[in-house]
Amino acid sequence: MARKARGRDEIIAFMDDCLEVEFSFVKNEIPAEEIRQLPRHQQDFILNLIKRVADTNIELAYQLACGAVHALHEMDERMVEEWAMTAADNYDRKGLFPAMSVIRNLDNFIHTAHERAHGSLLEEEIGVLLPFLHGLSGRKLKLEASDTTYTDTETIFLPPVMAVFADEKENFLLYKATVAHHWAQIQFGTFRADLSGLRDDQLAKFRSLETIRLDACIRDELPGLYRQMQALQNRFERTATASDAIIARLSSPEATVQTTLELLDTVSHDQYPGLCVYQGIIDPVAVAATMSKRSEREKAFFRVALADLARELNKTEDPEQEDDEPPATFNLHKPENEPGRFGNDRIQLEFEGDLVAPPNHVKQLMSSIVVDFGEIPPEYLVAAGPGEYDLSTFDRVLNPNDVWQGTYHEEGAQLYNEWNFKRQHYHKDWCVLREIDVQPVYDSFVEDTLEKYSKLLKSLRNTFEYLRGEDKLLKKQPHGDDIDIDALVEAYADVKSGLEMSNRLFTKMHKEERNVAVIFMVDMSGSTKGWINRAEREALILLAEVLEVLQDRYAIYGFSGMTRKRCELFRIKAFDDAYDAETRARISNIQPQDYTRMGVFIRHVIRHFSEVEASTKLLITLSDGKPDDYDTYRGEYGVEDTRQALFEARRDGIHAFCITIDEEARDYLPHMYGAANYTVIDDVASLPTKISDIYRRLTT
Repeated sequence: MARKARGRDEIIAFMDDCLEVEFSFVKNEIPAEEIRQLPRHQQDFILNLIKRVADTNIELAYQLACGAVHALHEMDERMVEEWAMTAADNYDRKGLFPAMSVIRNLDNFIHTAHERAHGSLLEEEIGVLLPFLHGLSGRKLKLEASDTTYTDTETIFLPPVMAVFADEKENFLLYKATVAHHWAQIQFGTFRADLSGLRDDQLAKFRSLETIRLDACIRDELPGLYRQMQALQNRFERTATASDAIIARLSSPEATVQTTLELLDTVSHDQYPGLCVYQGIIDPVAVAATMSKRSEREKAFFRVALADLARELNKTEDPEQEDDEPPATFNLHKPENEPGRFGNDRIQLEFEGDLVAPPNHVKQLMSSIVVDFGEIPPEYLVAAGPGEYDLSTFDRVLNPNDVWQGTYHEEGAQLYNEWNFKRQHYHKDWCVLREIDVQPVYDSFVEDTLEKYSKLLKSLRNTFEYLRGEDKLLKKQPHGDDIDIDALVEAYADVKSGLEMSNRLFTKMHKEERNVAVIFMVDMSGSTKGWINRAEREALILLAEVLEVLQDRYAIYGFSGMTRKRCELFRIKAFDDAYDAETRARISNIQPQDYTRMGVFIRHVIRHFSEVEASTKLLITLSDGKPDDYDTYRGEYGVEDTRQALFEARRDGIHAFCITIDEEARDYLPHMYGAANYTVIDDVASLPTKISDIYRRLTT
């Protein structure tokens, strides 16, 4: 039975309360009269929307109330909600006037509503697109939203909404195809040529011809994706197609960007292929600026790395060279007669006639340089002389304390959404996060901890050694080490019943390999000062020692900050970092900082997990209290944002668990983590002795 519609006075009373009429002096009678004429479920929908927006700004909510009934006649409820939330987002980022423009320009929003209803949204798909991009070879690239689709060779800029097709799935595939096409521009040398001298019409022709060459590269490297891209293109009408001869020449494994340039003046206008659906534009100015800055930086870092490598190979202790000693020169070794165009990873360094195995960071530099130039230029292969480069000028680190002077803010940081439970919507790009390395301190803390817990550590190592590769008994196997009596009895019964006898009559032992990746997120808020901080550091030392035995992949990050503009994640150990003297010294220097804005840090480590392949992904948080910050991030607001971030982690297959020493944690942790995903340790001193046992139980 439908509920009775609200009366005018009831609606006015509700709106008076939401819009704080005694302070705002708004007149609710007119919008209330319009809302009164709606059915009850639509009344409730609009009033709930007004209440949610009023939490952001009362005047904005009042204007929404005045236009909501008309909006509901023109759009469905989902689009009306998006209209209201778009206005609230504009208020967050730009202020009241741009937000009011969204409310007042309803017709303009309706015009774009179809795109948003059926399109694919970048902010929703980036969690899939970014790992896909990072899985491709070459330089690690970024994705950002932009009104124009292009790449500057470090970032691929994509439209915030992809709505070329009517189907959302096809629009997502178009995002994927566009990402792949612009990755191919970088990987296969589109920008190894100087394009700055081309006129606009020449640049358009170049882009069309170059797409043929890049499609051939993708076909050879990623045939499955190539078929998807061609299927999308077949649904998008092209105005013209290139001749078979042109396609054959550009599709040859020997074709390069110079081949494309050579064809510019020889191909007639009617032979140029038409627009490609995933093409975007080419911006030579943006490319030149980015490549110039990067090449200067990479040349310096690579030559300094070669100098370090030469000293190591020559077993030289003194980093200073004699004035008359020439700098070391390396050569490149690339096997000849290897087919295919994908030979970047086959380039190796050679020093004094011997092949050299450079460290990973040097390999990454080599890969990036080869992507830009197709080779490593000879001048790059000469080791840097003493004092030739000051590397600090290339990696300028902004001081977090400058946030108050206005120079810090979003520059070079990562931005994350934050959940507003009253609005039931995210603040877009709300939190400003930076990763900061914890500086190592080489004191006696690690040695003291290992001595203090030596007996416990020995026991833990024995336990974790057993867990490293447990032998599992597999039954009903076609081949094996022993007879499976149960299977034999069943098979004998089958034969007596006239059935065919099974051949799975054996048992065998199988060593089950672990495939676990875990991130430990350590509370570094000011409240951990003193014994809590010491207990956290001791616990991490014991954990790291036994995890080295277990050989699980693990990372350690500390977190703290002050307000949404200064969220700092402290890198103690990344997945790829070794547990060496430097990592131990970083653990030793974990120090209390400021506040505990948890949601943004959870969202950030989700990205770290996306770069790791593991069947089990575990996020363990060590904390001494509930989410809290200097601004409004406290109480229910902080708890609800953290809960939403944990939901996002579970959605991505990450199991989250919290270890806390807060005696009041049972009041809020079940709501955030779930009843079985946390533990409260009453005695701080017992944290180091219990944490390894908790980890063992979580991963077995």
